[in-house]
Amino acid sequence: MFIESFETNTLVSLGAFILIAGVLAAKFSNRLGVPALVLFILVGMLIGSDGFGFIDFNNPQMAQTIGIFALIIILFEGGLQTKWSTVRSVAVPSISLATFGVLLTSTIVAGAAYFIFDVTILEALLFGAIVGSTDAAAVFATLKERNIKARMGAILEAESGANDPMAVFLTLSFIELILYPETNIWTLIPAFFWQMGVGLLIGLLLGKLASESINRIHLDSSGLYPLFSVAFALLTFSVASFLEASGFLAVYVAALVVGNSELTFRYSIFQFNEGFAWMSQIVMFIILGLLVFPTQVFTFEVIIRGLLLSFILILVARPVAVFLSTLGMKYSIKEKVFLSWAGLRGAVPIVLATFPIVAGLDNAQLFFNVVFFIVLTSTLIQGSTITFLAEKLHLTGPIKDTPHHSMELISMGKANAEMVQFKTNEHSAIVGKKLHEISFPQKANISAIVRDENLITPYGETEIKDGDYLYILVATRFKEDLKKVLEAKKSTTKKADS
Repeated sequence: MFIESFETNTLVSLGAFILIAGVLAAKFSNRLGVPALVLFILVGMLIGSDGFGFIDFNNPQMAQTIGIFALIIILFEGGLQTKWSTVRSVAVPSISLATFGVLLTSTIVAGAAYFIFDVTILEALLFGAIVGSTDAAAVFATLKERNIKARMGAILEAESGANDPMAVFLTLSFIELILYPETNIWTLIPAFFWQMGVGLLIGLLLGKLASESINRIHLDSSGLYPLFSVAFALLTFSVASFLEASGFLAVYVAALVVGNSELTFRYSIFQFNEGFAWMSQIVMFIILGLLVFPTQVFTFEVIIRGLLLSFILILVARPVAVFLSTLGMKYSIKEKVFLSWAGLRGAVPIVLATFPIVAGLDNAQLFFNVVFFIVLTSTLIQGSTITFLAEKLHLTGPIKDTPHHSMELISMGKANAEMVQFKTNEHSAIVGKKLHEISFPQKANISAIVRDENLITPYGETEIKDGDYLYILVATRFKEDLKKVLEAKKSTTKKADS
């Protein structure tokens, strides 16, 4: 009993240490100018077998499972936060980069790997497929709260959210071709369209079902709604996988649908998923760090090969893929240069690098070590210089305005009421008007106004100003009417001189 208790306490203590270390790493990552995910990986390496030896972990299968689960949560949260109006405007270049771009990048890297590793063509193509896609976890984490131009950020996020399926498909296809040489390569083409098409359809259907279910079900606690949304994310991945479609694509599409719908307890759902995604990132990257043995990675052979392949990937393969994938599209040279540099590698390549190990392929461990080194190089060099490059290329936008005040709501499920947060701007029709002059729908009351971080108690003579955060309690059935009032724009027409 004492031994079992000791083991349990040890595991709980290690879990607490991992999360605390991860949170502190995220806190200081911006000050150090290093992406948080690099610090997460370093924490895993330090507490692993080759570090202080706190945890002896060498289970690629478990790391793969944890990585897939974490990627589902990260992709879902990223999709929730993405505005459809922004993604729609960059859909064509994003899809082109996520498909043709990944294929080009993988092919160029494979050509280099063929000569550097002295392996078969199929093994080289497998390596190219593993590092061919940008990583959603790395991109979402790096771009979060950075003032990158909206269109550039949208392309990178949409590409990273949509290109994982392509990388997974290519990786599994080449593993199958290596293990079963009699496999007909032409049968993989219809499989690709099935995975993408059915994955997209499932994402749309289950995303719509999730939105309707969240709004129609009446739960006693607001804390159940975020769990309900996560359940749909996991269900979406599972259904797509059972049908041999792309689960990652389905999850990202479903999240886009849910995030751009009117939701009950939207604030609670978004806040919970953001925290859950952070936890998933911390656990995933630390686990991947545990899986790595520094004495194997930081050898002369791996460093030389890793640096050479990183150079080819960052300065040749990615730029060629970006420039050819956006050919004929209205993007400037500066924008293409930025997109080329911001193609971060992260968790996805490392997770994909575990597939050859689990399959028992030759050179699998060497590939894993080199892929890990490439990811470290990409995140350290590219991730820490994205903001600097955006400023030099004049591709920065307005600083992302995230309110520092918080709002905690009591469950109002039985009351069918919601608290709506709305930020005014100079174009809002209600700006400049006093509260008694605004025709709010019935059962809608302004509970508070936050202006310049100060709380203002509203009354009839209170004038609405640009940049105000309004907190309005409204009956659910009048939410659409309230939305029309809040989103109305000032008239730009001027009366003709009489």
